[in-house]
Amino acid sequence: MTTDPCDGCGRPVKIAGGIANLWTFDADETGGVTLEFDADGTEHFLCYDCIEELPDDPTAADVAALPGDE
Repeated sequence: MTTDPCDGCGRPVKIAGGIANLWTFDADETGGVTLEFDADGTEHFLCYDCIEELPDDPTAADVAALPGDE
């Protein structure tokens, strides 16, 4: 299993799948999602905690306004 940093808080987020799970049947889950914004063409990988902090219709500016490393 690998990790990627959250674009909101900077904490490492678990990424399921890949070669680490090739020979096991572990049901690992990814700890976040990638949001794509059509308005400016940006993508941001966020942990679920940061996603909960966003408004209902977020923009890239809302992601940039997240508190950062806690």
